[in-house]
Amino acid sequence: MNRTIPVAEPVLAGNERKYVMDCLDTAWISGSGKYVDAFEERFADFCQVPHAIAVFNGTVALHVALLAMGIQPGDEVVVPALTYVACANAVRYCGATPVFADVDWTTWTLDPSSVESRVTPRTKAIMAVHLYGHPADMDALSGVAARHGLSLLEDAAEAHGARYKGRLVGGLGAIATFSFYGNKIITTGEGGMVTTKDADAAHQIRILKGQGMDPNRRYWFPIIGYNYRMTNIQAAIGLAQLERIDWFIERRLEVARTYARYLEESQVELPPQAIWAQSVFWLYSVCLPAQVDRSLVAEELARKGIETRPFFHPLHLLPPYAGRASSDPIPVAEALGARGLNLPSSASLTEDDIRYVSEALHDSIELASRQQERGSREG
Repeated sequence: MNRTIPVAEPVLAGNERKYVMDCLDTAWISGSGKYVDAFEERFADFCQVPHAIAVFNGTVALHVALLAMGIQPGDEVVVPALTYVACANAVRYCGATPVFADVDWTTWTLDPSSVESRVTPRTKAIMAVHLYGHPADMDALSGVAARHGLSLLEDAAEAHGARYKGRLVGGLGAIATFSFYGNKIITTGEGGMVTTKDADAAHQIRILKGQGMDPNRRYWFPIIGYNYRMTNIQAAIGLAQLERIDWFIERRLEVARTYARYLEESQVELPPQAIWAQSVFWLYSVCLPAQVDRSLVAEELARKGIETRPFFHPLHLLPPYAGRASSDPIPVAEALGARGLNLPSSASLTEDDIRYVSEALHDSIELASRQQERGSREG
């Protein structure tokens, strides 16, 4: 089988080469330059917020956002158990403790009732992750935050252009963060962004990302900061990608619609789409039947040249965070983590690619089921 379909790959078909060559020709290749400024301005306009601050990647975006929210040692931040490990790691970078809440099966995002049950006197913030491109229930989470005097951070790393009740993510909480890793909806290779409506927070984040230097007094450092700046080359790529973001989003939606058509009669559970949300389906993610061994399905798909990814392992099951979970159960995150599979989702996929993946998925599930039945009889 010579055919290979990756889970996700970037499409660099706009002005990326032109803008990068301009960086090289002018020697503006480091952490300042016209493309950094332009990318920040255009991304703020896209998210409909006054401030956007470019940083080196999505993880450091979370770190400086939490610092700007005042998170410090001894604090607790409620984080979904089902998300990428960077969410918990960024909390630990601040010396604070991530407290893991369950997710809602209907959205795969934070369950507000589970969040509320985790709030203690040490809780200072809630991190709402728009998982796999589907917005979290921000009004319900805002209500929890308001009742307990907590800050609400949006992690929109996987959700560029997603909408919650008609409003774009990135401006729904106090501060939001994005990732531009190579597999995201738009990319800078590595890169991240913090968006906010709070001018003081934006000012603090700019100081933090630049080693703590006073913007009005060169080489004067009133605080300890970090070297978290995005390079002009990264921003050049990002600006070119952002110029075509409507196309990228529409392609993700078309890929999702096509998968839904081919998989509607299958055994898999399709990704959520709440009536109040518009997911951007960063990855087209499905849940396999509970009795099917996911590893067998993934292995068979790999033999057919189809790359897949399992869902994230629930964070409270990972070695650095084992034992940190609340005594309350986290069943939904654990079930999704065990059954979820991410299918190829690139904007470049053709309908024939999606048909091939869908048919191969069906066949692989059938094969895995037969192998398991045979093993049970022989055992």
